[in-house]
Amino acid sequence: MHCEVRAGFGFRPKMNGFEAPHHQLDGPHRVVITSGAPRRLWPADYQYAIEIATRSGLFGPWDEPDLGTEPGARAQPTHHSRPPGHTRPVPKGALHTVNDFEAMNFFRDDGLVADPYPYFEAMRGKCPVQRESHHDVVMVTGYDEAVQVFNDSETFSSCLSVTGPFPGFPVPLEGDDVTELIERHRAELPFSDQLPTLDPPTHTDHRALLMRLITPRRLKENEAAMWRLADRQLDTFLAQGEGDFISGFAGPFTLRVITDLLGVPDEDREEFVRGLEHRPQTDGGVGSTEREMEHTPLEYLYERFASYVEERRREPRGDVLSGLASATFPDGSAPDVADVARVATNLFAAGQETTVRLLSSALKLLVERPELQRRLREERDRIPNFIEEALRMESPIKGDFRLSRVPNTVGGVDIPAGTTVMVLNGAANRDPRHFEEPDTFDPSRANARHHIAFGRGIHTCPGAPLARAEGRVAIERLLDRTADIRLSERVHGPEGERRYRYIPTYILRGLTNLNVEFTLAEEPAR
Repeated sequence: MHCEVRAGFGFRPKMNGFEAPHHQLDGPHRVVITSGAPRRLWPADYQYAIEIATRSGLFGPWDEPDLGTEPGARAQPTHHSRPPGHTRPVPKGALHTVNDFEAMNFFRDDGLVADPYPYFEAMRGKCPVQRESHHDVVMVTGYDEAVQVFNDSETFSSCLSVTGPFPGFPVPLEGDDVTELIERHRAELPFSDQLPTLDPPTHTDHRALLMRLITPRRLKENEAAMWRLADRQLDTFLAQGEGDFISGFAGPFTLRVITDLLGVPDEDREEFVRGLEHRPQTDGGVGSTEREMEHTPLEYLYERFASYVEERRREPRGDVLSGLASATFPDGSAPDVADVARVATNLFAAGQETTVRLLSSALKLLVERPELQRRLREERDRIPNFIEEALRMESPIKGDFRLSRVPNTVGGVDIPAGTTVMVLNGAANRDPRHFEEPDTFDPSRANARHHIAFGRGIHTCPGAPLARAEGRVAIERLLDRTADIRLSERVHGPEGERRYRYIPTYILRGLTNLNVEFTLAEEPAR
């Protein structure tokens, strides 16, 4: 969906391929809805249109219009507090105070998508552990405090790690120990079958399966293939002379790397890439509050990997998938086919998405800093630390959620049982108590690898070595095969007036596109 802003504060949102009625402000408070939709909209679409209007600042800070049920209705707004979750965007360039940021809604405010870091700084400056007022979430923005929460899986459950307060826990969390409630209702939560939401001992067993896939030997074999896969994708991308780095290289490259790591049969790999590059996109993705979250949004991958596991259990082939199919839990018991398929699916989906964001953030740094690009071309041994600093500066994951099982204290702040906590990796990675001049990109930073972009504790990203290798290989081959890489000013604007679009979620941090131009190397290394 997109919203077209017109003169007179009108807007016409496009939903599901058709146009909604035209809403327009008629005077300071009156809302006019003019007919014009090719067909009737569902009530949810009207509600969504009003949310967009409110978030766009079309309605006043205390106006909630009653639109009625039919196009063409006229209604006077009621005057009361703004509905929960809606905030007026702060004009660009406005001077913010701590109170301004406290009034902003991290989960809904579009103004925080492009640049959340001043918000993080303001929240941390007041207290690195504090409760935000819109959804009753305790926000952890300090480095030491974040590490404490990540490392304490006994106190903090990961059952809400992906979704947090949306939709929240299905029943009230009351009492001084909510562990029993968590286990009783865990299956009702979105993503409840995915590794990031599991707690020990189930998490321990399932992670052990995953580690069978990413052994040091397998990672070394996979890295050897990366150079070939990178060149294959660069052959197509560089031939154009310019293009979107994300859709033209980063996305397809990381998909092919994951299919190689998991041992997807050669004859099926292109089908995997096509199926995942062109899978339907909805507004209900991870971190979106626009649509109800799907309970199992990865059915395509589940089905494919389940069929592979079943086949390999019947007829082992001595390949990676056969090894996965024969893997057992630490106690020697055989997991269900579904459990094995979920582990493979989680690695495939999570590893690909976050690595794409890492690659695009790293290249953005290089095209915005020509002197840094020249330095890395001349001193390739600096690339690994450059990758670490890119991860610190722009963590692909803004944050993870936890749910407190029992009363506890973090950073001197008491947190009751049943509290939803958001550990903000992106904020912790810029904590000046741990990183000197944290807003400055320093490719030589001595403690860059201290970042927590991959988390900490039992849920530390198991694919971190894979992502680091992909970043190094991609940057090296880009530099090998080009003499210069430049940002497309036609798409992103001239220096000082850059235009970037970021994924509109509160979980992921990354560009939607990065258009570049390049000069090819005369004799590229192979």
